Amino acid sequence: MSEPDLIRSARAGDAAAWEQLIISHQEAVFRLAYLMLGDPAEAQDAAQEAFIRAARALPRFDESRPLRPWLLKIVSNQARNHRRAAGRYVAAVRRALLAEPEKVIHPAAEQAARSDAHDLWAAVRRLESKDQEIVYLRYFLELPVTETASALGVPEGTVKSRLSRALARLRDVITRDFPALREDVPA
Repeated sequence: MSEPDLIRSARAGDAAAWEQLIISHQEAVFRLAYLMLGDPAEAQDAAQEAFIRAARALPRFDESRPLRPWLLKIVSNQARNHRRAAGRYVAAVRRALLAEPEKVIHPAAEQAARSDAHDLWAAVRRLESKDQEIVYLRYFLELPVTETASALGVPEGTVKSRLSRALARLRDVITRDFPALREDVPA
């Protein structure tokens, strides 16, 4: 069944159709929430809430448009709301104090790659949230410009200009704080 057919069926109350839509998009929705929040439990909460809100708003969704950018816009809003929630800082500090790092020995190359990926994520997280969001959508989730524009609710030209400015700021952060990553920064 095509996505528009699934949407029409879900609107008509077909729970299996809605479940299929969730399955098709849950990875991208969770990944964006995780990238924005940095905590798997909070990302799961934001993703679940996004799907609940999407189900409620499905009757108003324009089925001629792709569903994924619409869902990503909803989860992006949810992640921002979670970030602002009172007590999040206290909970994160408490988790950090109570958590014990996992002790796993990796081969040197795998460890270096993980370290680079972690450093890149840390560098992106130093950007303002609008810059983080556009970098996550375009590069981490590999959305085309058109879907990124749709997810953000802005024109494609705005995506390109915001992305250019975000990458320039990311290059500055990497040059200043993560020089080992410097050769990997896109131009």
